Amino acid sequence: MSDLINSSLRELSAALAAKKVSAVELATLFLDRIDKFNRALNAFITTDRAKTLAQARNADEKLRVGADVTALTGIPLAHKDIFCTRGWRTTCGSKMLANFVSPYDANVVEKLAAAGMVTLGKLNMDEFAMGSSNETSYFGPVKNPWDVSCVPGGSSGGSAAAIAARLTPAATGTDTGGSIRQPAALCGLTGLKPTYGVVSRYGMIAFASSLDQGGPMAKSAEDCALLLNAMAGFDPRDSTSLERPGEDYSRDLEKPLAGLRIGLPQEFFGEGMDADVRAAVDVALTEYRKLGATTVEVRLPNSGLSVPAYYVIAPAEASSNLSRFDGVRYGHRAPEYADLAEMYSRSRAQGFGAEVKRRILIGTYVLSHGYYDAYYLQAQKIRRLIAADFVAAFKQCDVMMGPTSPSVAFAFGAKSADPVQMYLSDIYTISTNLAGLPGMSLPCGFGNNNMPVGLQIIGNWFGEAKMLNVAHQYQKATDWHTRMPGGVK
Repeated sequence: MSDLINSSLRELSAALAAKKVSAVELATLFLDRIDKFNRALNAFITTDRAKTLAQARNADEKLRVGADVTALTGIPLAHKDIFCTRGWRTTCGSKMLANFVSPYDANVVEKLAAAGMVTLGKLNMDEFAMGSSNETSYFGPVKNPWDVSCVPGGSSGGSAAAIAARLTPAATGTDTGGSIRQPAALCGLTGLKPTYGVVSRYGMIAFASSLDQGGPMAKSAEDCALLLNAMAGFDPRDSTSLERPGEDYSRDLEKPLAGLRIGLPQEFFGEGMDADVRAAVDVALTEYRKLGATTVEVRLPNSGLSVPAYYVIAPAEASSNLSRFDGVRYGHRAPEYADLAEMYSRSRAQGFGAEVKRRILIGTYVLSHGYYDAYYLQAQKIRRLIAADFVAAFKQCDVMMGPTSPSVAFAFGAKSADPVQMYLSDIYTISTNLAGLPGMSLPCGFGNNNMPVGLQIIGNWFGEAKMLNVAHQYQKATDWHTRMPGGVK
């Protein structure tokens, strides 16, 4: 059964349907791997073997009688610990919620459970999704399976590390400024951020509400397509959820790429990208040309302003969203205080980590009287200009490509003392969030110290099926997405 850890979701589904393996056996296989490797990687915060196996037995019964069976029934996955999961501890990587057990399921959790998937546990993450390296979690940093002295990327670092180490076949993630794509790149797997509003944010603990978006993470584009089919859809409980017809995101996977126009933003290929990343991306673009695509240079002139605009808008929204964590209704409450005001201040001082406090302070400042027009309003105007740049560029191309991250995974502590350098890790990913566009990362080779490099694909609004087609055809021609870290074999 050990060969199943490298199987695609479609292969696992076929094995379950043919009764070559049961859902209980499959869940047990991955639970045993979690027991064996998680201590070294710290990818999972919470597991519950009894809950998981109960779900697996229920899936086996559905498979036995053929009732409510989908392509995902009986397949295990794990959830980023930002998704509320009924009966499971949901911490958001923070001391503030370290003992919070959710009384309800997030929409994404509901949908994947309805599809018959089996929950293996909850995955570590940067605290409240604030970070690019998974070093800010209250539960300790997640280690990159390719080199445990390096970061896995953030904030969905637990999801990325768990998939790369084959502790789960798939996972959920969230992307506010690159938090699915960047860890996918640094850990050598595939991750997709859908168009804003395609996946419901209900039950996804909010960081920056106009930017946050849930999405799938897995080994391949085909796997991500199957997961997105289950995750996407209108949800009346989320005011930002888009009411639009459902679609099969795997419908175009096998289309040839002849005639595909790939836009190469000049701003993504200038200074700041490491030479090893550039080399791997260039080889990937050569492969795309062999597959029939053509490349054209495009401009995103305001993309250089995406990082400063993001680090005004996101902290502003975070300062508002995190005000609900006050020690009154749920979450951490300071054990000693003299009055209500002191209870608030002590609970928040003790419950939040340094990066979260930094962003709350920045956000409160830019929203304050006298600074709102100078900072927040200006950032929103820049956001509009960035979106307009993409509109113009997509008149010349079908998708855009470039690096996901300017470097391969870096060592722990290399950037944590300099917040600006850490923020620049997301320089190629943030603009898509500001514009609400879909984007994904897929493995395209290895750089320095044999660490994975990610190729970013940016699609037009609602262009997920096209992006997945472009990624899948590349993955049929290459094997980067099948590579596995040696230390977890």
